[in-house]
Amino acid sequence: MAEWTKILSRGNVEDRRGFAPVAGGVSLAGVALLVVFNLLTGGDLTDVLTQIDTLPVPATQQINSEQFSGEDSYEVFASTVLGSSDDVWSEIFLANQQSYDPPRLVLFRSATNSACGSATSQIGPHYCPLDQTIYLDETFFDELTSRLGATGGDVAEAYVIAHEVGHHVQNELGIMNRVQSQQQALPSQANELSIDLELQADCFAGLWAHSIRDIGVFETNEIREAMDAAAAVGDDRIQERTQGYVNPESWTHGSSDQRVKRFNQGYETGELSACSIN
Repeated sequence: MAEWTKILSRGNVEDRRGFAPVAGGVSLAGVALLVVFNLLTGGDLTDVLTQIDTLPVPATQQINSEQFSGEDSYEVFASTVLGSSDDVWSEIFLANQQSYDPPRLVLFRSATNSACGSATSQIGPHYCPLDQTIYLDETFFDELTSRLGATGGDVAEAYVIAHEVGHHVQNELGIMNRVQSQQQALPSQANELSIDLELQADCFAGLWAHSIRDIGVFETNEIREAMDAAAAVGDDRIQERTQGYVNPESWTHGSSDQRVKRFNQGYETGELSACSIN
């Protein structure tokens, strides 16, 4: 277990886990496994937003008011990871004479509303650029270990949050819009461009990890949890587990080796330039 108490910063986390869709609302059973891990695995950015937007927006009702009342350990954990990422990105933006607008993170269970439509557990952790918010159902990490073979752990979960923050950074820098425009102009290169975007988000996650590496947060070799999670959501690993064969032409997020390599580039160098898209 990492020493998260050594980080004093806190990010903007909204806890909606005490709310759930009302009966007769959005149906989740028909969402394909391919959609489950967006934005981590499957579909370019445009596809993901389309998939989210076409799902019906669920009405919600309050449940488990006692279970999720007050601030629990997971909410503190998520806020701590987000707060530390706010710190490093604010510093990086300031060094480049830019201002950084931190993202919000919404914790939920089953489904909730977002500016991009319906955020569901089946979509998985994802970032909505329309409201600059990360949506996370922490039960996703059970899927990460049981279906994708990751070893799990709190550092792995922090990597996922940092990856989604990476998408927010891309939105702040205009990278996301530029890549979307390139995908529309060059549809034959849409997958390759999507891979570039996702691998850069992995590198940005590495930059976050580098920023807290020397203050004693991680125990010896604990950063391997993050690398293992990055490998688990590689396109080749996903395809092998879900369809029994690998088809590189359909990749949208990069191979396990590529994802680990890009995370390490950020983690080892701590330099924004190491994460540039060629």
